Amino acid sequence: VDRVERMSAETALIGVVLVPLLGALAVVLAGSRPNLREAMSLGAGVVLLALVVRLLPRVLSGDWPATVLAEPIPGLALAFSAEPLGVLFGLIASFLWIVTTVYSIGYMRGHGEAHQTRFYAFFAIAMGCTMGVAFADNLFTLFVFYELLTLSTYPLVTHAGTREARQGGRTYLGILMATSMGFLLLAVVWTWQLTGNVRFTSGGILAGAASPLVIGILFALYVFGIGKAALMPFHRWLPAAMVAPTPVSALLHAVAVVKAGVFAILKITVYIFGLDLLRDTGVTDWLLWVAAVTILVASVIALRQDNLKARLAYSTVSQLSYIVMGALLVNSTALVGSTLHLATHAFGKITLFFCAGAILVASHKTKVSQLDGLGRQMPWTMGAFFLASLSIVGLPPMGGMWSKWYLALGAIDAGYAVLVGVLMVSTLLNIAYLIPVPIRAFVGKADAGGDIQIREAPIACLLAMGVTVAGCVALFFNPTWIVQLARQFVE
Repeated sequence: VDRVERMSAETALIGVVLVPLLGALAVVLAGSRPNLREAMSLGAGVVLLALVVRLLPRVLSGDWPATVLAEPIPGLALAFSAEPLGVLFGLIASFLWIVTTVYSIGYMRGHGEAHQTRFYAFFAIAMGCTMGVAFADNLFTLFVFYELLTLSTYPLVTHAGTREARQGGRTYLGILMATSMGFLLLAVVWTWQLTGNVRFTSGGILAGAASPLVIGILFALYVFGIGKAALMPFHRWLPAAMVAPTPVSALLHAVAVVKAGVFAILKITVYIFGLDLLRDTGVTDWLLWVAAVTILVASVIALRQDNLKARLAYSTVSQLSYIVMGALLVNSTALVGSTLHLATHAFGKITLFFCAGAILVASHKTKVSQLDGLGRQMPWTMGAFFLASLSIVGLPPMGGMWSKWYLALGAIDAGYAVLVGVLMVSTLLNIAYLIPVPIRAFVGKADAGGDIQIREAPIACLLAMGVTVAGCVALFFNPTWIVQLARQFVE
């Protein structure tokens, strides 16, 4: 029975990468029939979520299944394994793929977007690559799918085909490929040269393999080489990608790309370096201040943005560095906070982008200064924006409170009480750039000549927003299962 269960788990591991790719093929084949095409996308998402859920009990029991797909070079295998952080990332991404597909049906049809079949197909391919990152068993596999994720999302970023879209796509592709090929690949090869091993291993693989100086340089190469984490100064790709349709922005900022970046940093910190090695060498100290500066500077820039999606983009840059900071504090409490923030930020930020897209579809407004009085015409959308803002700020009863709580405790445990001050200032800035949006929408006076015929976005958009807001609340009242996975990952 145990052998059958293990074979089943290994099949599920291959399936989590294969199902989205088969879903992309089904979308292309059904392209001339929109209802069937979208049903295929939803069906692939449901099957993917079921496969990831199937892996959860085994991981919680301490049994981490693994399988090798191919070994192109002796010692360098294309392999997958299920461990706590990967399963959490897989659950978040697969569930939110379903929700984003529902939203996309309302948005793409309501906004009259062209090339919808191409959109859904590349969306599915990107999710397959995200699963490859989530369940990578070693650095080689992680690097391959990290690069494929960049390439598969480029057509989504440039979907509109305008000059602005192509320019944004060049910035997106240029920065992400330059950092990964210039820094990340070098770090992976260097790790292989030092240890003869690139497999993710509890406790790390680099202890005793190099001097503290080499360890410090290598760690910096990983942190800056993973450009998807958007640590300054390698962050400009993220606001540049805002030329994409709103469902793509939701994919980039909450589900796939940015989360793949911070996920990779967390996994490399724990499974390649190990917390003991990083604490003993102290190589993360100066990088902590890079993360702190990114948190504050990106928040100040967000405050100055009138374009709503640009404001949310710089907010994402800031919020990602919360997760990076938790990794750099290298203690279990802070890493639990980072792991929680993977989930709480995903649900909060995807809701905010859903709202921005709904506003565009219903009113064709893109700027914060245009939103006065809109809350009386779109109460559900602006209400969802307000609740999701509370989660990003970190106020109860929204899940974002718990990740900031653990990060603050982790900073104190590490002896960096000043970073608690950074979190507090950042929280005030979160309030300053997010909360005025729904306030002016509900309280502000609309233009006398404004369009009084504005109504809520299509029901599919509202349904998706409702689900993600409910997720923000649920993560406040029951974050226990994520904390359990986080502690397994760290300890």
